[in-house]
Amino acid sequence: MKTAITELFGIEHPIIQGGMHYVGFAELAAAVSNAGGLGLITGLTQKTPELLAKEIARCRDMTDKPFGVNLTFLPSFTAPPYPEYIAAIKEGGVKAVETAGRSPEEYMPALKAAGIKVIHKCTSVRHSLKAEKIGCDAVSVDGFECGGHPGEDDIPNMILLPRAADELKIPFVASGGMADARSLVAALSMGAAGMNMGTRFVATKEAPVHDNVKQALVKATELDTVLVMRALRNTERVLKNEGVKELIEIEREKGAGLKIEDILDQVAGVYPKVMLEGDMDAGAWSCGMVVGLINDIPTVKELIDRIMDGAERIIRQRLTGFLDGVSTASAPARAIA
Repeated sequence: MKTAITELFGIEHPIIQGGMHYVGFAELAAAVSNAGGLGLITGLTQKTPELLAKEIARCRDMTDKPFGVNLTFLPSFTAPPYPEYIAAIKEGGVKAVETAGRSPEEYMPALKAAGIKVIHKCTSVRHSLKAEKIGCDAVSVDGFECGGHPGEDDIPNMILLPRAADELKIPFVASGGMADARSLVAALSMGAAGMNMGTRFVATKEAPVHDNVKQALVKATELDTVLVMRALRNTERVLKNEGVKELIEIEREKGAGLKIEDILDQVAGVYPKVMLEGDMDAGAWSCGMVVGLINDIPTVKELIDRIMDGAERIIRQRLTGFLDGVSTASAPARAIA
């Protein structure tokens, strides 16, 4: 399948693995890239630019396909040494960067000078247009369904994607709620040129996380995520657990007076405990509503292959069948994953 995204990044399939803290290591990024998608190393999981350089080299040993790095821009008072991280990306020969968080405008000259294609994660059309204006090559349009930070507008992808298609000139991918062939076809039909999957890739054999995490995702339903930190305007969608219950109780008690210091025990240093040690109740960790569509733990290649095969069947058989007057009752959409 060829789209503007496959052409932009030189990949076979229009599927991107989103950057995820303590998940986006070389093993997963290489597996996604080897399967024809675009794998991403999560830059800030590596504590220093030197460690990121080593992780890029490790990924390079695992794949000869294009892969990228996620670089999340944090508030200025906690800013890591971004120029050094960008230098490590450049010196590692990486040609794709997914930016997230604050605007990457300050760092765009360095990224573009290195010949790096930039896709910025946005939760609104207005932010997507700003990304386009500052020179981003593409955007990842992140709907309200997504794990992690969905922004503060609460716009789901059924509205957000068509709005993005109406306004943007650069290509975009759909992020949030993406899990299978149906997700990809729906995203394409609404104007996207591909899709970004985060939570779904955690439940794969190559994802370098504790098996407790994968089993929790298979067990959970679409009703098992919750939004936290709304009072701080730092809303995050996370999987319900005992630590999150404590966080929500604190939020109820503090109300509008909530401060980040009040919930540090439930949000700080949680990812290593969950992803590496398997402590599922340690606190808040990002998980999308798409968890309701996760029923197994395939290899990355099995997952991507069945998405692409299923998407072709949906387009050629089910959708074309409607136009041709052919009954599709014997091949319900839910059977194509």
